[in-house]
Amino acid sequence: MKNGGIIAIAMSGAQTILKSLHNLDEQDQNLPAIFIGHGSPMNAIENNEFTQSWGKLGKELSRPKAILCISAHWETKGTKVTAMERPKTIHDFGGFPQELFDMQYPAPGSRDFARLTTEQVKKVHIELDDEWGLDHGSWSVLCRMFPLADVPVFQLSLDYTQPPQWHYDLAKELAGLRKKGVLIVGSGNIVHNLRLMRMNNPAFEWAAEFDSKIKNLILEKNHSDIINFNRFGTMAHLSVPSNEHYLPMLYTLALQQKNENVSFFNEQTVLGSVSMRSFTIS
Repeated sequence: MKNGGIIAIAMSGAQTILKSLHNLDEQDQNLPAIFIGHGSPMNAIENNEFTQSWGKLGKELSRPKAILCISAHWETKGTKVTAMERPKTIHDFGGFPQELFDMQYPAPGSRDFARLTTEQVKKVHIELDDEWGLDHGSWSVLCRMFPLADVPVFQLSLDYTQPPQWHYDLAKELAGLRKKGVLIVGSGNIVHNLRLMRMNNPAFEWAAEFDSKIKNLILEKNHSDIINFNRFGTMAHLSVPSNEHYLPMLYTLALQQKNENVSFFNEQTVLGSVSMRSFTIS
């Protein structure tokens, strides 16, 4: 869908949401938890197999009351959650076509759900934030899943000072939000090494091996080895040279309940070193 069409339809839907925010009562079932391999920001405006699968997923999901996104692109010292009524669309990239910079995703925010998040988490103090907005880790995916931009969206930051186990433990405390009608979306990439990417080439052997290793560990529900991925040596160091794209996956996995299964989609590695592997937990 072209940017103009998204904006035109979205504004009326966003106004409706702002006038009547859904209540915070619990539902009968948990909403799914999702991890999206988001890849290039160009997916926001391109029509390809990845964006088509995001659109299909959005149609299949029950309508959430709000969406909490944990994006690879918001790192802070300490943990923050966006709490503004009108989060801005952040174009946190360079070197792309003007069409991408013109893209807006005018979804409302939700101070109520942001406050609820701070109450759910006891492990750490979460600061309400009125400055950030929605970075491309969020809106480039959500504009395909929910093109009307009529569902409130808020983001949780990644504390860059903390190790993977800390993030996983924090994420477990978010589980109650699923029962409140919040769709939790981790947005990053299991394999993400832009320094070694190569255009129009198959995955590096180490990238394919690490991606497959993590998939099998997910199926085995072996979260401990996924958290401690550095033990896998060279393939792990090349696949995860810095962990900001890997951590959002841990936030999704931490929400898995004993009776829940994983469904994979977009099981490809592009540019040689960027895994688009995504999955839902339900």
